[in-house]
Parts: sequence; structure tokens; C-alpha cells
Amino acid sequence: MNHQNTPNMILWFFLAVFTLSCIMMGWLLWPFVSVIILAIVVTAVFMPVYKLLNRRFNPTLASLLTCILIFFVLFLPLSFLVGILANEAWELYVTARGALQSKPIMELLERSDIFDKINQFLARFKIEITGEQLNRAIAEVGRVVALFLYEQARSITTNVLKFIVNFFFMLLIIFYLLIDSPRLISFIFKMSPLPKDQDQILIQKFKDIAAAILLGNGLGGLIQGTLGGIVFALFGLKSPFVWGVIMALLAFLPILGIGAVFIPAAIFLFLQGRIAAGIFFLVFYIILSGGIEYLFKPKLVGQRVRMHTLIVFLSIIGGLKLFGILGIIYGPLVVTAFLTLAEIYLASYQQLIEPLQ
Repeated sequence: MNHQNTPNMILWFFLAVFTLSCIMMGWLLWPFVSVIILAIVVTAVFMPVYKLLNRRFNPTLASLLTCILIFFVLFLPLSFLVGILANEAWELYVTARGALQSKPIMELLERSDIFDKINQFLARFKIEITGEQLNRAIAEVGRVVALFLYEQARSITTNVLKFIVNFFFMLLIIFYLLIDSPRLISFIFKMSPLPKDQDQILIQKFKDIAAAILLGNGLGGLIQGTLGGIVFALFGLKSPFVWGVIMALLAFLPILGIGAVFIPAAIFLFLQGRIAAGIFFLVFYIILSGGIEYLFKPKLVGQRVRMHTLIVFLSIIGGLKLFGILGIIYGPLVVTAFLTLAEIYLASYQQLIEPLQ
């Protein structure tokens, strides 16, 4: 009897100790979890570059050259742009806060008959919008958005040493991930109790979502934000750099997109009497957004990541709320893990559970 129970006792004891060691390992690595996740995502994106270099150089040199490329592509532009973003975001915040008192939107509306026509239309539904309400709403939105961006940028500029250390720590992780990712994936397969094909599905989904986020949405957002900021600057609108950054972030959202900036800007130009400029903004928005969404992204990403539009929208909004600016990456990753596991459950495990109910 005792001899029969001994293997079970050893197994349960080992599982308890192993679980405790996993918890301790997670606790030990928790301060670096954001850096590690970013390193994994960036590694997945730059892996084709590493493989291309590895054809001509040994793995160590190929990984080093890839990390140098990442440094020039990510670190230098970020270091330059964050300082500009902090200054312009603060100026926009001050302007929006002052607008709550000076009421420039309200004064602009009083000089235009468009607002009266809008209220005449809304009167059919027993709705009336006052200039005071609209002025306060627009100014408050500008203030909140500008403050969010300023705090994100300030957290980097006030902790320059931390930012530099974390970036180079990320590069160190990427360096070894590029070389040892096959062994790491093999180790995960061996440790996982799931069948190998299901493990491969999970790994492939994360690779695909990383490519979709950074290549599809990232490059698409960069193009839209850059061109949008240039247009704002050409037409003399304030804080073009901040609005470019906002549009680059909004480009990740499949429902709102850069229209959340371009359409109000076009309305603002109409109210100023700049009709041609307002029409140009609307046409430019349709061409730019449509070209990126329906031509650029499908060509670049293809059908590797198929996720419902509403789920993508909610995942990014929820990610921003929970994790700040990095939620643009973390939100879709969390949803991808859930949806992939749900697919595996429906395909392989649901029929095993139903007879027990």
C-alpha cells in the first residue's frame, strides 16, 4: 500500500516544488516583463532580417548586425522625437486648458451660421447643443489627450537613464533570442503538456500578430501620422507634431482611425470660412485612410491575422487603459492568446468535456 502511494506522493511533491519555483521565477522576472515582451515582439518582426544576414555571416555576427539595425531604426528616432512630443504636448495642453476660459470655439461658432443649421436639424429630435457645451467638450478632449501624451513622453524624458538601460537590455534579450529562438521554442514544446501541433499554432499566432501590429499597423500608423502632421503644418494648424503622433496612434484603431482628428479639423476649417481647405482635409483623409487600410495593410500583412474589427478596437482601448501607450501591443496579444486557446478548445477538448455534463 505504501509502495503504491510512494510514486504519487513523489509526483505531487515535485509538482508543488516546481510550481513554487515557477512562481518565484515569475516574481523574479516581473520587473522586466514589459522589456521581455517588447523584445519578443521586435525579435519576431526582425527575424527575417536576421535569417537573411545569417546566410552570409555566422549567427553571432548576424544577430549583432540585426541589433545594430534595430538601434538605428528604433532608438535614435525615439530619442529625437520624444523630446519634441513632450514640448508640443504641453503647449497643446496649456492651449486646451485656456480654451475652457477664453472659449475660442464658442466665439467661432457665433460668427458662423453652420451651428444654427445644425441645431435646426437636431431640433427635429428635440436636441439642442449650445456653443458653451461644444466649446467645453472640444477643449476637454484636447486637454485630456494632450495630458496623456505629455505624461507618456515625460515618463521617458525624466527617466532618461532608465529608458536607455531598458532599451539596451531589450537589445541584449533580442541578441540571444535571434540566435537561440529555435532552442527556446523546442524547450517550450517539451515543457508544454499540449500536443506539438497546438503549440505550433500558438507560436505561429503570436508571430503573426507581432507582424500585424508592428509591420501592418506600425508602418501604416507611421505613414498616416507623418503625412497627417505635414498637412497640419502646411495649413498652419497648431501642434502638428502632436497631432501627427495622435493620428499615428489612432491609426491602430479600426473603427475611428485618423478620422477622429481629420474630420473635426475639417469642421474647424469650415467654421473659419476656409471651405477649400476643409474639403481638401476630407478628401485627403479618405484617400490616405482608404489607401492604407485597403491596399497597404492587406499587401503587407495578408490574411495571417483575422480578428473581428470590434475585438481589435476593444483590445487596444482596454490595453491603453491598463498598460498605457504599450497597451497598443499588449491588448491585441492578450486577445490573440484567448482566441487561439478558444479555437484549440473548440477543436480538441469540447467533445471531451460535453459527455461529462
